[in-house]
Amino acid sequence: MKLNLATILTLFRIAAIPVVVVMFYAPYEHARPVAAVLFGIAAVTDLIDGWIARRFNQMSRFGEFLDPVADKLMVVIVLVMLVQAQSSLFEDVIAMIIIGREITVSALREWMASIGARATVRVQFSGKLKTTFQMFGIAFMVYQEPLFGIDIYRVGYLLLILAAILTIYSMFAYLKAAWPSMRESVE
Repeated sequence: MKLNLATILTLFRIAAIPVVVVMFYAPYEHARPVAAVLFGIAAVTDLIDGWIARRFNQMSRFGEFLDPVADKLMVVIVLVMLVQAQSSLFEDVIAMIIIGREITVSALREWMASIGARATVRVQFSGKLKTTFQMFGIAFMVYQEPLFGIDIYRVGYLLLILAAILTIYSMFAYLKAAWPSMRESVE
């Protein structure tokens, strides 16, 4: 397997995860903001690696497999850390919605691919918007410290609520698109 820039950026996202975790829990002043900035940089590579792969014809089967894995690992691990660090019923439910959707949609895509209908559940704009709100929300919540007098954690929390709403919407959009195939397999 030949590595290209798009795949290297995806691998960077995976490699950044343990560093984000260590910084999140590090007992140093400003460790959480450092973890947030690293998470943010890793999240931006998600946009960049896809653009590079398409623009410079660096798409590969390995990259297509690894990209969503890297995204889901990053989001799920950091959401679990946030819930563990400052748990409340509402935050826990938001995390459950987001993680549950990721599992459901991943399984749906895998199943649709197995029946030759993967194109039916391609990424939609609502999914991209959800990811944007989710990444900014998580990064701001990890940052935690006020910035220029703004409660960044609260801003992140509000963005994560929007992400959860879009998460539900996009999951139902994917399920609706796949429903004809699902119904056929039952009959």
